[in-house]
Order: sequence, then C-alpha cells, then structure tokens
Amino acid sequence: MHRPLILPAREALTSTFQRWWNTQGEWVEAPNQRRDGESGVQRLQRRGPSLPALYCKRQVGHLYRSLLHPFGRPTILRERQALNALARIGIRVPKIVYCGARQEAGKWQALLVTEELQGFVSLHDWYRGKLHEQWGMRIHRQLLQNLGLTLSRLHHAHWQHGCCYPKHVFIKVHGQADVAWVEIALLDLEKSRRRLRRSAASRHDLRQLYRHRQDMPECDWRLLRLAYDASFANPGGVYRHAS
Repeated sequence: MHRPLILPAREALTSTFQRWWNTQGEWVEAPNQRRDGESGVQRLQRRGPSLPALYCKRQVGHLYRSLLHPFGRPTILRERQALNALARIGIRVPKIVYCGARQEAGKWQALLVTEELQGFVSLHDWYRGKLHEQWGMRIHRQLLQNLGLTLSRLHHAHWQHGCCYPKHVFIKVHGQADVAWVEIALLDLEKSRRRLRRSAASRHDLRQLYRHRQDMPECDWRLLRLAYDASFANPGGVYRHAS
C-alpha cells in the first residue's frame, strides 16, 4: 500500500504560493513601478455564484525598509499585519484568503488575496455619485460620525493608515428607510504602521484626508472632525459608540 505524499512545510508553502501566483484575472490596478519593484491588483473569477469575488495584489520587489528589516521586506507582509491588527480592534477590513511571499532568483515575490467588500462603495464614489443626496441627511450625517469614530479608534490603537484617501475609505448602508445604518471599512493598508504617539498618527491621517477630500464640502469635514475630536478625547467612548 502506498503511503500518502506529505510535503515538507516549505515545499507545501511554495506549492500553495505557486498555485495562487499562476492564477490570473483582470487588472483593476495596472502594475506600477516603485519601491524597487512593481505592484498591481487583479480581480479574480468568483469561486461560486454565492461567494464574493477576490482581489489579488501581486508584487515583485516593492519593498519597505525598517530597523527590523534593513535589507527590505515586501510591503504586502506589512499590510497583512495591519489587516489583522485592525480586525482585532473591531475595524472592518477586507478578509484575507491567502498571503505569502518568497524569494525567486534573488527577487521578492508577494501575494495578498482578499475577499471583495460586497455592497460597499468608496467615499470618493459616495460624493461623486451623489449617494448622500439619495440616502438623505440622517444617513449622511451618520456616515460622517462613524468615519470619525473609526479613525479615532484606529489612532487610539497607535495605528496610522498612511494612505488615508477617499478611495481607500469604504461605506455600506445596511437596511432601509428609518432602520438603515452605516458601516465603515478601510483598505489599502500597505503603508500602515504603528506610531509611538497617537497624536502623530492622527495628525498624519487627518491632514492627508483633508487635502484629498475632493468633493467633500467644508461643512461635512467639520461634522466629521466633531465626531472624531469627541471620541479621541474620550477613549472609552470610541469603543462604546463605534461597535
């Protein structure tokens, strides 16, 4: 009787990585050249009619350097750490299906496969598509409040998003009419990192979001900041109201 083939851990990891590496889809973010390499995102075919689509971030090179990794490490691995950390503190992020990295011929290759955030739209599209007019002021104000609470929760945990643009803030309205409520999600966290001081994380992300807010009017920004400042000054309130 033949014994089942049991692959060594390293070989099994390489085999799984290779299967995902060979899986191709439609480019939704064409590979761009930076950070000593390139990075792009593909949308993969659905695995079944009831399952969410997958997004695969593919990198060759594309490294970050730190005191722990002076010779460079794939930014995807930093993003995985951030996704897991934010999920633990109750912030909605894309669910990881697979993440891995390997060195091939002296060059890093890395993959991050995540589930689509079904039913979500970006903050950019919320304003550009005038969805705030469609849903009305109650939902729109709740969106701004929940976004302020979400960012405050992020910063209280000493995390900095690092790329806090409207296209990386996602929104989903659950329910209808008077019982509708808003959920906030964050994505594209490859530049995220822990900061020693909460104030440094706060200052960086809020300045960035303000500069790139585009269609968000000043009055909406003030409502967001009111919610943010109130929860940032009251750490216990962040967890009580943003859950």
